[in-house]
Amino acid sequence: MTLLTGMRVVEHAAFVAVPLAGMTLAQMGADVIRIDRLGGGLDAGRWPLAPSGQSLFWAGMNKGKKSVAVDTRHPEGQALVQQLVAAPGDDAGLFLTNLPARGWLDHETLCTLRDDIVSVTLKGDRHGRPQVDYTVNPALGIPHMTGPEGSRDPVAHALPAWDLIAGNMCVSALLTAERHRLRTGEGQKVELALKDVAAATMGHLGMLGDATLNPTDRTKAGNALYGAYGQDFVCADGRRIMVIGLTGRQWRGLVKATGTENAMQAMERRYGISLADEGERWRRRAEITDILRPWFAARRVREFRTEFDAAGLTWSEFRTVREALADDADLSSDNPMFDILHQPGLGTYPVPRHPATFGAADRSPAQAAPSLGAHTEEVLGDIARLTDTEIAHLFDAGIVQSESYSATRTAA
Repeated sequence: MTLLTGMRVVEHAAFVAVPLAGMTLAQMGADVIRIDRLGGGLDAGRWPLAPSGQSLFWAGMNKGKKSVAVDTRHPEGQALVQQLVAAPGDDAGLFLTNLPARGWLDHETLCTLRDDIVSVTLKGDRHGRPQVDYTVNPALGIPHMTGPEGSRDPVAHALPAWDLIAGNMCVSALLTAERHRLRTGEGQKVELALKDVAAATMGHLGMLGDATLNPTDRTKAGNALYGAYGQDFVCADGRRIMVIGLTGRQWRGLVKATGTENAMQAMERRYGISLADEGERWRRRAEITDILRPWFAARRVREFRTEFDAAGLTWSEFRTVREALADDADLSSDNPMFDILHQPGLGTYPVPRHPATFGAADRSPAQAAPSLGAHTEEVLGDIARLTDTEIAHLFDAGIVQSESYSATRTAA
């Protein structure tokens, strides 16, 4: 994908959100230069790990980027990073970070080197205090909505949802600021906070209004779909499935496929309600589930799979990730989003391209993540415009690092 070809972004980041933002831009064709610590940064060994002990997380978050390993504690290393961020070019001068951007790397300082810098900084909260997804989530109440019905214990989620949303907001913020610069010539400082991203999303979903205006807290509902009908069932083969009756079409299809029209109509007459109202389906979910449960308990998944799919029902099986990889063609090379890629030091496995298809450009093949400092020499020469002598000094002084450069020097 070449839509962002020519755009150069410097990323100085760790954890999920901002590395995800940089990787997303790289997948759309931007030249993303990642500043790494000597010896590896905070994410270099983050789980999950491959059998080799190398980080699958790091490889996933840094696909298609260039890695420059720099000692950012050293004044020469700091000056070098500043030089890369402020390098000339209409499509350069773009900076992404979630690490403390004070002093030598703050927006105001960078603007002394290039006055149209666009910097996007993700903070923990609006006060600048550190936060991660797993502290924001409990602080805002989501775990008290999650878990088995009747349970009082909060349940954390395995998916860092706010990080993922914040990462994509960093992408949109950078592209918006860059568009403004194209029209006006003005750079700008953009800041957002992980906690604000979460709070805003909860506001958009009506959760804050619900807690403000209604007298009772939203309760835990297990695997039920809040506000409509959706429920998990164990089938005769021991497999667990999820069925959804959110919309009117989904609900009617589910009732028809399970042959429970008469029982559902009797419930409507008994209470004087209409189950066409999704709110009524939520309120009567326990009785609806009691009606449907025997139908699923008497059947194996293979006995109704084809019928459910032909009817266009919204349903799925519960699987482990390993089972999904084995059974679901959408996680294989049958899906053009995936390439089966060999990642050096890790192994061979499905690696995604960008999920979107754009009519103006083909989706670029998936790329492996770079080894630590793999592009240090290239970037110093091509972007920082350093001479061979200057580059050699930085390597010899231990200010920058590259496995390939060290190997070349040793061989010489």
